[in-house]
Amino acid sequence: MSRISQCFERLKLDGQTALIPYITAGDPARWVTVPMMHALVESGANLIELGVPFSDPMSDGPVIQKACERALKNEMSIHHVLDMVKQFREKDTETPIVLMGYTNPIEAMGYREFAAEAKEAGVDGILTVDMPPEESEEFLVILKEAGIDTIFLVSPTTSVERMALIAEHAQGFVYYVSLKGVTGAAVIDVAAVEEKLALLKQQTQLPVGVGFGIRDGKSAAAVSEVADAVVVGSTLVNCIAEHEADPEALPAVIAGLLAEMRHAINARDMASK
Repeated sequence: MSRISQCFERLKLDGQTALIPYITAGDPARWVTVPMMHALVESGANLIELGVPFSDPMSDGPVIQKACERALKNEMSIHHVLDMVKQFREKDTETPIVLMGYTNPIEAMGYREFAAEAKEAGVDGILTVDMPPEESEEFLVILKEAGIDTIFLVSPTTSVERMALIAEHAQGFVYYVSLKGVTGAAVIDVAAVEEKLALLKQQTQLPVGVGFGIRDGKSAAAVSEVADAVVVGSTLVNCIAEHEADPEALPAVIAGLLAEMRHAINARDMASK
């Protein structure tokens, strides 16, 4: 059983909803990424999505696009990202790490080389936004051999037939994108999310995480009523941008922001028991 599956099993037994923060590796400085990762875990993160900076993050809104730009100015590469995971693992061997990004840097490195180095570093899952199941057969086999879970996206426009196809290949958990459009857009409609998740859960036994549109404790708690995991990205990344000039303060600042969401989710979880 993978570290991701073990994490969700523990949370299910405890009646808790997972909280999954996203940050972009190398934003706003290389040295602060790992301290931020540890701070997020200490403030209630159960898994971490670590963004691999890319020059054309087409599925992301302006907040995360600018984070990638800041990281790339620091000459970040996929090798640096893997080194950060390895450094994180020196102190934390339990928290699952999912790399989130785009296909090009992985293809440039080579699928097998990437999978081998990711496994050695301690990566647990991969979410490549622009690699759907139909185009990832070779990569899926290589990742499975390395014991790395493949995470796929489901959107509000995904048909039931396509949900079934995604469920056939997904591992770890399924990421439901709650909004049409890019990250950082609009306000989440929890009732619409619940309706779509009911269809998705007919196709898979995997946990379902919901992201996009989660801005604060209130929205995080609302989503936790219908999802197995709450994924928060743009709000954290925007906070990082606001404190770009003072990176020393960032671990404590983002920890405080995430702790508010963790508290709200825990309160909702307790109320539902």
